[in-house]
Amino acid sequence: MVNQMNMEKLLCVYCASSRQLDRKYHDVAEELGRAMVARGWGLVYGGGNVGLMGEVAHAVKGAGGHVVGVIPEFMIARELAYHDADELITVTTMRERKRLMEERAAAFLTLPGGIGTLEELTEVMTLRYINLLHKPIVLLNQDGFYDDLLRFFERMTEEKFKSPGLHKLAAVATKVDEVWPLIEAPHAFEADAIWLSRR
Repeated sequence: MVNQMNMEKLLCVYCASSRQLDRKYHDVAEELGRAMVARGWGLVYGGGNVGLMGEVAHAVKGAGGHVVGVIPEFMIARELAYHDADELITVTTMRERKRLMEERAAAFLTLPGGIGTLEELTEVMTLRYINLLHKPIVLLNQDGFYDDLLRFFERMTEEKFKSPGLHKLAAVATKVDEVWPLIEAPHAFEADAIWLSRR
């Protein structure tokens, strides 16, 4: 039975829908889904039934958690929508999909993924930077998957494209157990004051 906490506290998980990933990524996605339910978190995600998206959703549902999928009409056939979700919300556009996930989520977690996953991550980071989003963002850097991205962020700040506060927008974990302190007791980030002083 789904408890009220699961329905109110949803973790938005961004991740891959690819069917061709190494099993190690599926294993961590499954571990995450089970751990979410154990800690009282439900899932809001892109509504897919394949890849890491499907793995997380199946694990959350299998452990008795609440699953909310948000999927555009044109992607239902392509991604094989997870019709066993507690809520499967169909939208028209990708933008509408992201907006609904952002609204429903209490926090955001990014697993390894492709260009769509990267877009979702950077969008919520941008919203947090300009003070329009006040929810924790965590990047799960499994096996160094995002090392190059983190180095790119370093270069952005070294060359003054962004303030050093950029590095506080998303906390970084390397394994599932490290995620929860970062989400449940998040640190304040330092870009707010810089942004507000420039307005």
